[in-house]
Amino acid sequence: MYVKRALPLLLPVLIVATVLAVVGCAKRPALSQASAPAPTGVPQSVAPAPAPAAPIQESPAAAPAPPAPAPQPVVEAARPPAPPKDFADTANLQDIHFDFDKATIRPDAARLLDANAAWLRSNGNMLVLVEGHCDERGTNEYNLVLGERRARATINYLIGQGIAQDRLSLVSYGEERPLCTEHNEACWAKNRRAHFRVKER
Repeated sequence: MYVKRALPLLLPVLIVATVLAVVGCAKRPALSQASAPAPTGVPQSVAPAPAPAAPIQESPAAAPAPPAPAPQPVVEAARPPAPPKDFADTANLQDIHFDFDKATIRPDAARLLDANAAWLRSNGNMLVLVEGHCDERGTNEYNLVLGERRARATINYLIGQGIAQDRLSLVSYGEERPLCTEHNEACWAKNRRAHFRVKER
């Protein structure tokens, strides 16, 4: 009889205790997760980011520096040589001239070379330097080669006229030593030449 009267009073107390027990159990794991501090003090998703950045920054520094470029021999070759010592101009040997971009001995040049060869035969103690020259058109490199071809063609003609090869030498100045500095055909024609200088043996 006493139990029947107490049941209605105990029932609300049991329900409240059960609800508190369920709510208390649900909160306990959440508190344990929140109270665990991160070991680095930063979120873990940010912590791995610096790792791949290090090799990217170090790889250019790790590569060896490229060597300094070597000097270009073409630039050196394009410079005209220094004039040979002891050779001097002479009025006894006449310049010959060439057509544009040619190293062929023209008929008028052949007549002058015949006269030059005659003087050289009568002056066997003289050595001859043949200079090859060009007009300003074309590159320095090209004109140095063309000047050499002109000087060589001139020497070959003189050898054909009986002048000993060991008396003859050549140098090419390309476009570097013009007689005339105007920019027209009349001036360029004067610069396309073979010039002679001599010295005693």
